Amino acid sequence: MTHPSKVRTCLWFEKDGLSAARLYTELIPDSVLETSAGYGAEPMIVAFSLGGVPYQILNGGPHFRPTPAASIVVTTSDQTETDRLWEALTANGGEPGRCGWLTDRWGVSWQIVPEVLPRLLGAPDRAAAGRAQAAMMQMGKIDIAALEAAFNAS
Repeated sequence: MTHPSKVRTCLWFEKDGLSAARLYTELIPDSVLETSAGYGAEPMIVAFSLGGVPYQILNGGPHFRPTPAASIVVTTSDQTETDRLWEALTANGGEPGRCGWLTDRWGVSWQIVPEVLPRLLGAPDRAAAGRAQAAMMQMGKIDIAALEAAFNAS
């Protein structure tokens, strides 16, 4: 039996929050859709967790829109996972951004960050870290091999 979390991030959607939560929980391992709706009904509040982090979506109408000032960050283990999430979240009207950022079809901002990226950017070799950062600044979806090549160039 799960107990409701005392703290959740709430995302305001115009509509279709249940579909979004279904997609999100299918994409992120260790995620759970907590709300169900019967007979095609769209619930006002959709509760779910992504990788153990609790969220909810409020289907509140057109009064507010998501903003890139808040984003969901997902750390990926390799290029395959990075590509899978990127493709799924930019599909059907999503928009690729720069430096690992994207906006999904509902307007929610995401950062898809390979776990190697912070290690390269924070490396003690500041010249190598600078080359990796310069390479990242030219990317939409993060290309791990290109980052590592830039880092290792002399």
